[in-house]
Amino acid sequence: MPIPALLTGLQLTDSAFPSGYYTLSHGLEGFQQAREVTPRSLPALLYDLLRHSAGPADATALALTHRAVSADDWDQVVAVERRLYATKLGREARQAAVRTGRQLLDLAGEVYGAAEIERYRTLYRDGAVRGCQPVVAGVVHAANGLTARQAVTCELFAFAASFVGAALRLRLTDHRRAQVVLHAAAPVIEETVSAALHRELADLGGCAPVADVMAGRHERAEARLFAS
Repeated sequence: MPIPALLTGLQLTDSAFPSGYYTLSHGLEGFQQAREVTPRSLPALLYDLLRHSAGPADATALALTHRAVSADDWDQVVAVERRLYATKLGREARQAAVRTGRQLLDLAGEVYGAAEIERYRTLYRDGAVRGCQPVVAGVVHAANGLTARQAVTCELFAFAASFVGAALRLRLTDHRRAQVVLHAAAPVIEETVSAALHRELADLGGCAPVADVMAGRHERAEARLFAS
């Protein structure tokens, strides 16, 4: 990977990048509130969410977006985003995707200013797209020279890092154990990346019914630390 592209990937997935991505628990807080996750079961929950939720949905949308941007097929970018948004059944999931995506889009226009980002911004201003985070990330990564595999890997690592960061704040792990969990997730991330790269638009969409139930409960919780 060229050094500028690598640096961009690191910058975009860093917790200091103010897109709001690290304000999400990716459903973990709902599981914690329902007492359906323990420190022992935490890694298995992360793996399931990677394989059956983030991978088939967000990671696949990112890969398809990257492919479409590289082919200068903006109609396909619009189609990917519309399908992704339609597959997000919970209110929190839709709101989180759009909120973080719009923030990323605004920052990317200022920080990178690439032609592809401006093209997407035009679609957004015209109302053709909503600004979902995985699609925006696909545009930004493609504009900055990362391959689709590199881009999906970066974003799935960010998902895992955000998840274990939420586990820390929910007191489901400590700092040392969190790093063990994150490192152990590497083979699952690699597997999930490969699967995402081989899906087509018709395959886009996760299936994690229990996670959807927990997210629905989280929407109505009296107190919440995280936005999802």
